[in-house]
Amino acid sequence: MPDLLKGHKREQLIKLYKKLLEGNVMEANMESIKSAQEKFAELIQSEFERIERMKADKEVTDFSKLDKIVIGVLPGDGIGPIIMKEALKVLNNLLAPEIASGHVEIRVIEGMTIENRAAKLQSLPDDVFEEIKKCNVIIKGPMVTPRAGEPWPNLVSANSLLRRGLELFAAVRPIRIPEKNIDWTFFRENIEGEYIWGNKGIQVNDDLAVDFKVQTKQGSERIARAAFEFARKNGKKNVTIVTKANIVKLADGNFIKAVRKVGEEYPEIEIQERLVDAMCAKMLDPEFNKGIEVVVLPNLYGDIVTDIAAEHQGGLGTASSSNIGNKYAMFEAIHGTAPYLMSHGRGEYADPSSLIRAAGMMLAHIGYADKKVLLEKALDVCTTEKKVVLTTFTEDASAKEYTDYIIETIEKLK
Repeated sequence: MPDLLKGHKREQLIKLYKKLLEGNVMEANMESIKSAQEKFAELIQSEFERIERMKADKEVTDFSKLDKIVIGVLPGDGIGPIIMKEALKVLNNLLAPEIASGHVEIRVIEGMTIENRAAKLQSLPDDVFEEIKKCNVIIKGPMVTPRAGEPWPNLVSANSLLRRGLELFAAVRPIRIPEKNIDWTFFRENIEGEYIWGNKGIQVNDDLAVDFKVQTKQGSERIARAAFEFARKNGKKNVTIVTKANIVKLADGNFIKAVRKVGEEYPEIEIQERLVDAMCAKMLDPEFNKGIEVVVLPNLYGDIVTDIAAEHQGGLGTASSSNIGNKYAMFEAIHGTAPYLMSHGRGEYADPSSLIRAAGMMLAHIGYADKKVLLEKALDVCTTEKKVVLTTFTEDASAKEYTDYIIETIEKLK
């Protein structure tokens, strides 16, 4: 027995051993804490820098003053290229005079397929992003975001990188269910919240992982102003804030304060609040949704609530989304790449409606609201007459046949 232990009773030896173990554990914990603190400090510093960029972001594109409007096209993965082909047919029809005169250019941008992104190990390849920034607006098909178990590198979401890189802070999604008297427009904060550090959480040790939710005054105020400006310009009298501020008291509480502060500039517009879980459960309850017209939400809640609302409208295939910033804007379908349809040889029968509706939102954004109205009328006719029916099954209409029906209807309505 070593001299250190001579003369000690068994109980004293056990106590001494425990103290040594506790000391080792405490030392290991302190090292983990120190490492986590350093990483957290780096993240906080990056947010301070981003806040300064937001403060300086004052350049707003005025499409009425542009000699040429460049529409960038990102076809996407899976069914993306199939439905994009159909959406471009609609755009070429509606914008034929503007394209012929050179005032509008439709420019297809290559390089955003999952195969190319995986080969370069970049969700948003640098050379592709430079081409994207040469455009004024983007129309985008669905893109693969790899998941565990899939045969692709674990790349982060290209959608998220595009939104952050182009400062597209407002995701705007309209939802219309006429038979339930629902005509809502959702303004989802598009950059912050749980998603901004989605791949930057801290694995403190094997027992503890920490992810974050980020809220800034500047980010909250600019999404609020976008919602209130839309409400004022479109004769809406209500803006509803959706959060979980009864539990997430700081980030969500500050979001509410920021929205209400901006709302003081719009005294004619009523402000009300809803909790996100109740909104999901009761959005079709006439008593619960009374007065709702424009809804403003933080990022994660907006992702969930708008998908549920789209399902009530008729499915994700019927819904579209615009991503708006001061300088750039991006318009997209809100569904995925439909790998099941592709693997079963039914990609050509995918519903192109979501991307076509996104094209309509883009038309309004670049100054052709009348063309958007015409397209919406045609879509309403096609969904009520149902002379051509889409089900994604091969015995019914293909994406091409349905789009031809839409264009034929547009020509009749012109």
